Amino acid sequence: MKNLWKCSIAVFSMILFLTACGGENDETGSESSAEEMDSNSEEEGGDASEEGYNGESYEWTIGFNTPEDSVRDVAAERFKEIVEEETNGNVTVNIQPAESLGSEQEMLEQIQTGALDFQLAGGGSMQNIIPEYAVLQLPFMVENFDEAYAVLDGPIGDELKSLAEEADYKILSHTDLGFAQITNNVRPINEPSDLEGIQIRSPEEPTSISTFEQLGASTTTMAFTEVYLGLQQGVIDGQFNPLDAIYENNFHEVQDYLAMTNHFYYHVNFIMNLPLWEELDPELQEVVQTAAEEARDASREFTQEVDEEMRSTLEGEFEEITEPDMQPFKEAIDYSEFSETVDQDFINKTQDFIEEYREEN
Repeated sequence: MKNLWKCSIAVFSMILFLTACGGENDETGSESSAEEMDSNSEEEGGDASEEGYNGESYEWTIGFNTPEDSVRDVAAERFKEIVEEETNGNVTVNIQPAESLGSEQEMLEQIQTGALDFQLAGGGSMQNIIPEYAVLQLPFMVENFDEAYAVLDGPIGDELKSLAEEADYKILSHTDLGFAQITNNVRPINEPSDLEGIQIRSPEEPTSISTFEQLGASTTTMAFTEVYLGLQQGVIDGQFNPLDAIYENNFHEVQDYLAMTNHFYYHVNFIMNLPLWEELDPELQEVVQTAAEEARDASREFTQEVDEEMRSTLEGEFEEITEPDMQPFKEAIDYSEFSETVDQDFINKTQDFIEEYREEN
């Protein structure tokens, strides 16, 4: 019994020793593993808190009047992608297309009051608030995309941005929309007289209304989302828009004739409420500005690609597509008529810039 007892004590002591040693090794091993993981994490990713924007969080909304997959939507999606990625999700962007927040003019008012954060608004719509924004949309002002971009990205565009700030709009960039063409259900358009008596839908833009009235058409203003029904029901005979807008909104389904006139160049202003911009810290301002410029470039690439594709896509969708000699149309326009809306000196300054650009290029 005595020997058995001694043996039991010896075994029990050995168990205690092994347990103690094992616990010490486990603790040491855990600390070692944790230290190795921390070291690896620092080597692989560095200090995550130093990467990207980690400041105040925001939830922003962008509104516009055209549907999903339009060029405005392309710009908005690119902006959203960059902002959310560069801010590590601290800033989120909601996209509201197709006038879900109101008409273009109503959204412009919302931007001005701070009820809406961002808008992709047509250059023509801005003219009701800042008349100079109509200048590039005067008929036949520019002949191609390069001329338009030179105006918007140069001193004329900078002056427009400054004028916008006086009305509490921050213009981040000028995105693209393209050249407008005419569709109607009355007759093919080959010369100005063919427009006489045709009821054309126009946005609420004084210069657009004046242009078509000078060319002999009658004009009716209505919201963009109502145009298809208006054409279908015969409330209006025709409309004018870039080819992708004509196709995306199915106007070709309810129109017989397409005239390739390139009479207006349309751009879109990427607008932000100015007080909201001013409250952002410089780091976030840089993210927003970069994203807006990327959105501009995406829209321009999209517009030029689609402009080429849409002509062939729409080839069989109309009874007739005409390519009028535009000189008689240009001669029918009296630019002094626009001076009531746009300062004549600003028109002259823009025309001089375009002429100089043409001479240099």
